[in-house]
Amino acid sequence: MADTQQVDPKAERKAAKLAHQISTFAASHGGAEGQVAYIGERGARIALVGEDGEWGNLVAPTLEIAERAVEKAGITVHESFDGEFAAKVKTGPYEWKRMAGIQIGG
Repeated sequence: MADTQQVDPKAERKAAKLAHQISTFAASHGGAEGQVAYIGERGARIALVGEDGEWGNLVAPTLEIAERAVEKAGITVHESFDGEFAAKVKTGPYEWKRMAGIQIGG
């Protein structure tokens, strides 16, 4: 039986572009792990944490494209951003200042 599922070429190109960005991040940081979260109309956020503790985010137009991108990139994907995964994030003075500023209305 033939696979009749249609592949949207535009969505596949976007997933491939995001996968390339994820792979580039991973190569620059000794590997990477990620977490995909639906963010409403804007799509889905792909949070990345490198083995060196550096982190970054990408936004995909849909949850399906984000999930396809991390699958293509071959990284470990976590269900949530907590526990051991969150502890891998390295924060510096900038992040601590921003977090404190948000708490005190800055």
